[in-house]
Amino acid sequence: MKKDIDFSPVTGVKLAIAKEDVGSDSQWAVYLINLNLIELKTVMITSRGYGEINGEKRKTSTLRHLIEELGPQCVAKVEPIDPAVFTLNNEFWVSYYIMDQIFDKKFIFTPGSFDPSLRQVIPELGLEGVLHS
Repeated sequence: MKKDIDFSPVTGVKLAIAKEDVGSDSQWAVYLINLNLIELKTVMITSRGYGEINGEKRKTSTLRHLIEELGPQCVAKVEPIDPAVFTLNNEFWVSYYIMDQIFDKKFIFTPGSFDPSLRQVIPELGLEGVLHS
């Protein structure tokens, strides 16, 4: 059962939503950043958006991703993201293994997270965006 699993605190793993300029177009994407000196295995990411738009409850589809291995101090592009969902809460549930230990963390980007004044250059990506750790 879940209560019997020892979930250690997550350290060295961050999630970023960053903008990349491709020609005259800008594309946003979600990135998983592993700052640890050891690889992550069987990385499972579930993403969904929820909240209100113009007083009406909205939610996005739930997307699931699997990254079999993410090397030490590496970055993986998880999925593209449409800026239209920045007005929602964007939740990413990340689970992974280091050796035989499972780690689990929920990252939530709230609607205010994407305010231009909060954006920064993310050194691991060399792109401007929002970083969550």
